[in-house]
Amino acid sequence: MPNNTPRDSLYLTRRAFGAGLAAGTGFLAFALPVQALTVDQARGLIDKAISEVNATINSGKSEQAMYGDFERIFLTYADVPTIARSALGVASKSASAGQMSTFTTAYTGYLSRKYGRRFREFIGGKIEVTDAKPYKSYFEVISTATLQGQAPFDLRWWVGDKSGRQLFFNIIIEGVNMLASERTEVGALLDQNGGNIEKLIAALKVT
Repeated sequence: MPNNTPRDSLYLTRRAFGAGLAAGTGFLAFALPVQALTVDQARGLIDKAISEVNATINSGKSEQAMYGDFERIFLTYADVPTIARSALGVASKSASAGQMSTFTTAYTGYLSRKYGRRFREFIGGKIEVTDAKPYKSYFEVISTATLQGQAPFDLRWWVGDKSGRQLFFNIIIEGVNMLASERTEVGALLDQNGGNIEKLIAALKVT
């Protein structure tokens, strides 16, 4: 974890926001089309997700009420199994199918609560898609977040269809990789629980 310097705190806030979108953002899962995923479809997916995110952030709901909304968004638009497996890292290779399923459910709730606690900081803010382009074997959708009291900053969403549906599986916030960040944090929590996945799952449910 980074030191609690002003710059690091800003990155944490922005990363939390991005992951909360990503991890708590609304994600509409389209059925796999006959044709391959296109840049317009990738952009359309994130446009829909961001529309739901903006609506939730500015809904006037309490943080507690937002948790459910962001969990639904996450489950709709994000490749949850891929994100969860990445967060668990090397330990996912030894986890049973049942453990992975339980971990994924617990991790989804954990992310929704974790980032939901920060959402009040972004009331009155807005996120807009500005561009989309092919990137490696998937697409990168670029958006700008404008929050009260902060300069606009960059959010990049990675969208693919390898799971059989068009979903996003990562967010890059000003160069900070959400998947890598979550893997570090979940790995630290796993270490705190002696490398025991069952204990990690239990900790996620109450964290």
